[in-house]
Amino acid sequence: MAELGLNEHHQNEVINYMRFARSKRGLRLKTVDSCFQDLKESRLVEESFTVDEVSEVLSGLQAVVYSEVESELINTAHTNVLLLRQLFSQAEKWYLKLQTDISELENRELLEQVAEFEKAEFTSSNKKPIIDTMKPKLAPLNEGGTTELLNKEISRLQEENEKLKSRLKTIEMQATHALDEKSKLERALRDLQLDQGNQKDFIKAQDLSDLENTVAALKSEFQKTLNDKTENQKSLEENLATAKHDLLRVQEQLNMAEKELEKKFQQTAAYRNMKEILTRKNDQIKDLRRRLAKYESED
Repeated sequence: MAELGLNEHHQNEVINYMRFARSKRGLRLKTVDSCFQDLKESRLVEESFTVDEVSEVLSGLQAVVYSEVESELINTAHTNVLLLRQLFSQAEKWYLKLQTDISELENRELLEQVAEFEKAEFTSSNKKPIIDTMKPKLAPLNEGGTTELLNKEISRLQEENEKLKSRLKTIEMQATHALDEKSKLERALRDLQLDQGNQKDFIKAQDLSDLENTVAALKSEFQKTLNDKTENQKSLEENLATAKHDLLRVQEQLNMAEKELEKKFQQTAAYRNMKEILTRKNDQIKDLRRRLAKYESED
């Protein structure tokens, strides 16, 4: 049996369309036959005709046959458009763009292949029984999988967003605490300097030297502590800025994912791209968590 290079399901669809086309063609041919039969019965009642009468009869027959053939060709073209519309509608549900090659419609080799296929399918010896003459309408494609995946990604991004917000609050609290500690140390230093100034007049030179050494040591220790706090504060501020940037990027990706859900972006390619972005984002979040864990352990 001749083949068209299609899978079994699509080949059966082609056979169904051929069966429909053969039925319509048979009806039109019967209509043309009836035109000639009506002419024979209504006009050919005399034994001889003049040239003008024959010309008139043929002109009338020509008009009737022309109308029938034209009507069939128009109907066939419109039928093909409806068939293409069904295929394109299904493709658009997956954001696919189908293309056609009009020049292939006049390819004699392919046309002969289709003719052989039709002959093999519809000859009396090979004709297959019609299992179901009432074909169902094309059902819309199930898009639940795509929607569900996008919703899951959006939910996951929202959870990450909430975690980042919580982490941001924690970092802000730590930064505030560090600033408070810095203020306390500065006040303690000022108090110590005031006490040193008040006691200078009441202590001896040796005691003054010892006190100055002690103050210098305390001041050095304080300066070291203050520097450590300053570095920690800078680290916290950098982590805070990084967390804010990450939060903004995650929110931007969340907005992009929501827009993707509304547009139903091409499922496979869109999902892979989003997955790659989220993987990179997870790596960035893990890196941020490691840095924050390092700071908490040092603190």
